[in-house]
Amino acid sequence: INHIVHNGGLYKRPFNEAFEETPMLVAVLTYVGYGVLTLFGYLRDFMRQWKIEKCQNATEREEQKDFVPLYQDFENFYNRNLYMRIRDSWNRPICSVPGAKVDMMERVSHDYNWTFTYTGRVIKDIINMGSYNYLGFAQKTGACQEAAAKVLSQYGAGVCSTRQEMGNLDKHEELEKLVARFLGVESAMAYGMGFATNSMNIPALVGKGCLILSDELNHASLVLGARLSGATIRIFKHNNMQSLEKLLKDAIVHGQPRTRRPWKKILILVEGIYSMEGSIVRLPEVIALKKKYKSYLYLDEAHSIGALGPSGRGVVEYFGLNPEDVDVMMGTFTKSFGAAGGYIGGKKELIDYLRTYSHSAAYATSMSPPVVEQIITSVKCIMGEDGTNIGEARVQQLAENTRYFRRRLKEMGFIIYGNEDSPVVPLMLYMPAKIGAFGREMLKRNIGVVVVGFPATPIIESRARFCLSAAHTKEMLDTALKEINEVGDLLQLKYSRRRLVPLLDRPFDETTYEETED
Repeated sequence: INHIVHNGGLYKRPFNEAFEETPMLVAVLTYVGYGVLTLFGYLRDFMRQWKIEKCQNATEREEQKDFVPLYQDFENFYNRNLYMRIRDSWNRPICSVPGAKVDMMERVSHDYNWTFTYTGRVIKDIINMGSYNYLGFAQKTGACQEAAAKVLSQYGAGVCSTRQEMGNLDKHEELEKLVARFLGVESAMAYGMGFATNSMNIPALVGKGCLILSDELNHASLVLGARLSGATIRIFKHNNMQSLEKLLKDAIVHGQPRTRRPWKKILILVEGIYSMEGSIVRLPEVIALKKKYKSYLYLDEAHSIGALGPSGRGVVEYFGLNPEDVDVMMGTFTKSFGAAGGYIGGKKELIDYLRTYSHSAAYATSMSPPVVEQIITSVKCIMGEDGTNIGEARVQQLAENTRYFRRRLKEMGFIIYGNEDSPVVPLMLYMPAKIGAFGREMLKRNIGVVVVGFPATPIIESRARFCLSAAHTKEMLDTALKEINEVGDLLQLKYSRRRLVPLLDRPFDETTYEETED
């Protein structure tokens, strides 16, 4: 389904997303594949029970048979019999900076992936298409590394205290002022862990008697934070504004269950870029609904900050909106900034409240000083405050790489999900056997990719997920595309029935934001 939305002037630029329907034959064969694997799984479990096949998974000891079981057999069925077959596609250890190219330790398994042995060999110069290194700041040389090394020698590696006690450094204060300026908000607060920024702060904002409206594809950290809050949670269909508006109307008309009292707060949870779909939130419409129904908006910009917008300020800038229209702006430093941790930005009253009541502020150790300096240096680079235009060039390069890579994959006949401007590029694999096969075949050709299957995705929507970077050169992308095309033919992955006619090749650097500003 192709979306080209203008929606009554809400959008200042074309909004193009594609989610091509799964071909019926592919869907049937995928279900059959999982069915066959499940049948063989039960057969192998039967053989393990009768000691015909060696049992390698965790089991109860004989003397504990009458206790409450520690291991639920059925819950572990998928891990034992499906995941284990392709476990070599994940957790591959790298031994270099996760830049545009990485070095990987070679490992082999002699018992069908139950255990791995390292050969001692290092596979050099694998093109890295999996790391969230959007702006290429994951590097061991340059201004960021030099600044972090200098701060390490001055402050050390750890702080050994919380922000509310002895762990509040001048560097933390500097970072928060810089982030607030970068986002265009009154105030900001930094946290040492991106996941905990969501899971520990949402419970501080809402509680019993409040309503959370959450996108069905929100990240696990948002889901956990919503559950921990004790608020009522209702799910709306992904990026579907009709579904969201219906929930908002019902919430206002009917109020709380049983008592029918009005909800204390209604909080909408959305992400900037959805990391499995490659889609971008329909933020202009979400803000319009938020204003219409007097609710609050929590925006998770983990993947979009630095990666979207003409100057890398995220999805709010991408749509040309006012940051004040987003009540809680959350993001992480783990992706575009090549560091660790997260932040929340908004009005000063909100941030002052979180400094007191957030579990992450009260109980978590402060961010490491070298990590803080890495973020400060990279943000200043993006803003151009380092006296160069390197940051602006990287944001531009990422936009060009994204459009080029997506266009070429679609021309080859692959089904590609998501928005044309999203640096997260899901390529649909569907069948379970092709998950492991694609990862292995790409690694043979010195391309490192991430493959994803159930339960992280719907059972028939397994995929490979590419993450583009400003550090990728055109030569690297062309090499990767050539190999992807070859593996696509080998594994018969070109399912698309809407093949695009290749455009006349344009110069690589012409694919810019200016093309779609009208």
